[in-house]
Amino acid sequence: MKGFEFSNFIPPEKKEGSKFDQLFNIFQQLLLMTSGNVEQALAYLNDLDRRYGLTDDKYGIGNFVEEMKEKGYLTEQNEEGTLAMTAKSEQSIRKSALEEIFGKLKRSKTGGNHHTPFTGVGDELSSDLRDFQFGDSLEQISMTESIRNAQINSGVNEFTLMERDLEVVQKEQKTQTSTVLMIDVSHSMILYGEDRITPAKKVGMALVELVKQKYPKDTLDIIVFGNDAWQIQVKDLPYLEVGPYHTNTVAGLELAMDLLRRRKNKNKQIFMITDGKPTCLKEGIKYYKNSFGLDRKIVSKTLTLAAQCRRLDIPITTFMIASDPYLKQFVHEFTKVNNGRAYYSGLQGLGNMMFEDFQRNRRKNMK
Repeated sequence: MKGFEFSNFIPPEKKEGSKFDQLFNIFQQLLLMTSGNVEQALAYLNDLDRRYGLTDDKYGIGNFVEEMKEKGYLTEQNEEGTLAMTAKSEQSIRKSALEEIFGKLKRSKTGGNHHTPFTGVGDELSSDLRDFQFGDSLEQISMTESIRNAQINSGVNEFTLMERDLEVVQKEQKTQTSTVLMIDVSHSMILYGEDRITPAKKVGMALVELVKQKYPKDTLDIIVFGNDAWQIQVKDLPYLEVGPYHTNTVAGLELAMDLLRRRKNKNKQIFMITDGKPTCLKEGIKYYKNSFGLDRKIVSKTLTLAAQCRRLDIPITTFMIASDPYLKQFVHEFTKVNNGRAYYSGLQGLGNMMFEDFQRNRRKNMK
């Protein structure tokens, strides 16, 4: 794998957990970088062991491999004993990504849905108070504030609690949200000695696990786009690879809109992770390509779809992993047409920014 950096995996001097846990944490990162190639990941792990002394005389890489088999993280596919990931290891990688990127999340005791700032019937209280209204339930009444109001209004000696004294804690209306995550798999995602696809996959897996755990009634579809666009399953994310593709953003947006059109709820959004400009269109069975600058024909079609999403009340949040001024200008125009958001992100900050926007959108009433 080109661009592999051993320095990225120097373990801390003292790390909590067993030797297995320490090695497994590193191994999961290597699996993402090798697109799920277990044999290649183990080869890199052996190299790291030689360089940094990850194992000792009591516990070696061989012990680690056997323990992964025993715990159900690896399986042998054929007579040659080729090792492969299991569903358990795929889920473990998603959970690890969630913990790494969104680790400061407080676990919710409820099933989780998206909130709007408007009052309404729901089962999660906010910190805001308002006057009692007909239809409010008794459990919403803030007794401390209501008694204080009664003392002020009627006095201590003639204390009487009236309806006018009652204040209630507002409830936040819960809504469902449908999200489509678009991931660019064009060749530029690994160009210039920088691995951009691995952070994109990691953020995607963290978002999937976040929705599964905290907002189980939401929907999250994942699509990838290169020359064409196609939908992938959650289990496919660790194995995702960059291809020799151009960037057909139009195909990605068309597929995203088609998926969201099938969702019955009103709250819909698109997240797009990309590092390059749109460079490709499909016209019939042929591809129209131009990777030399911003092609007017391609850009015009892309902006038309951005405007169409706006008319359908589908905001697009673009996470741009690039710093070229003319690319930023395109994303700015694209975002303005859609009335969405754009983040010009380094690889390290991608996850935090996506989480913040996801949380912001879940508190917004997208009519």
